[in-house]
Amino acid sequence: MVDVRPTKDAEEFEQALLAIGHYFGMEAGSEDAQRFARNLPVERTHAAYEDGNVVGGAGAFPFEFSVPGGSVRCAGVTIVGVYPTHRRRGVLRSMMRAQIDDVHERGEPIAALWASEETIYGRFGYGMASEAGEISLAREHAAYALPFTAQGQVRFLETDEALDLLPPLWDAAFAETPGMFRRDRTWWESRSLADPPDRRHGAGPKRIAVVEVDGQAEAYALYRHRPSWEQGSSTAKLTVVEAIGATPRGTAEIWRFLLDIDWQATVEAYLLPVDHPLFFLLAEPRRMKYRMGDGLWVRLVDVGAALSARSYAQDGELVLDVLDGFAPWNAGRWKLADGTCERTDDDADLRCDVTTLGSVYLGGFSFRELHRAFRVEELRDGAIDRADAIFRRTSVAPWCPEIF
Repeated sequence: MVDVRPTKDAEEFEQALLAIGHYFGMEAGSEDAQRFARNLPVERTHAAYEDGNVVGGAGAFPFEFSVPGGSVRCAGVTIVGVYPTHRRRGVLRSMMRAQIDDVHERGEPIAALWASEETIYGRFGYGMASEAGEISLAREHAAYALPFTAQGQVRFLETDEALDLLPPLWDAAFAETPGMFRRDRTWWESRSLADPPDRRHGAGPKRIAVVEVDGQAEAYALYRHRPSWEQGSSTAKLTVVEAIGATPRGTAEIWRFLLDIDWQATVEAYLLPVDHPLFFLLAEPRRMKYRMGDGLWVRLVDVGAALSARSYAQDGELVLDVLDGFAPWNAGRWKLADGTCERTDDDADLRCDVTTLGSVYLGGFSFRELHRAFRVEELRDGAIDRADAIFRRTSVAPWCPEIF
């Protein structure tokens, strides 16, 4: 019999972390465990025990998460794993059961995660809510489509100055981009700007660059060099860890800087949104070789509170018959009227699983898309179009620049 409960001390926390860390080569007592512990409260990590031994773990960062029109408390689900000795025994389901009950009791309306395997989390109510892609751009194809003259100055930062200059730029992006989480100083210190050698994977140290226009910071980049040579010519790669602009000008300037760095053959970047400005900044955007995959997955833990927490494109009424086998408190009919969602006995306009609501929640997908995939049932003529008019996608695609 497996018993699932929150970890009570650093030793249990590390054992729970190693359930997923096992697959990534993590060692007991490593810096990774200490790094997670600085941001992930011990009591927010559940461990599965069998005969007193930890056989699985699952954690949840307490996030403030950006949604259309504002922000909401969110459980940032992380380090979910089961030891290979106990796979296919219901350990994962038991941990997810305990975790979502805990999130519900804490009053966090949503949960979000990055899925290591896309088939796992739909059964627990998570829906794919955004897309992200990676690029590999050869330097000779890095020209902009229109003449571009940089107006700002780029300079390198040490960590102490970066801790002051970078957070406001992140916060500016947070304010207009659904799907981001607010970083506190500890997160910046221990994750965003930390650069332990064992995290470099053969590349050089993390560089920190900022663009300033008239003395005002407008964008920053974190990147690494991976030098290599072949037959006397550089085949080096420059990996962009993160590039954030507070303004369109800042974004264009920081990317112009990155693409112009000498001795690189290729610029690589990951987790870029589907509406990244590079698609129209570059003269040859197809040369980025953009490969898209699923990004964030979102779960509405409290349908009423979650749908009431975001804003909508227009006023209107919509009655949803929600199916939720894993969180039965959500099941039934909900009426969204003028931005507030409450229980109702009215006839439903649409019927859908809670995973569908997770997919449309940030504005990354529409009810029409989900309807075409048989994920939504239209119970009243015109309800799909009405739902999409209310939930209309935001002007910026949902995007989370960091896997948590």
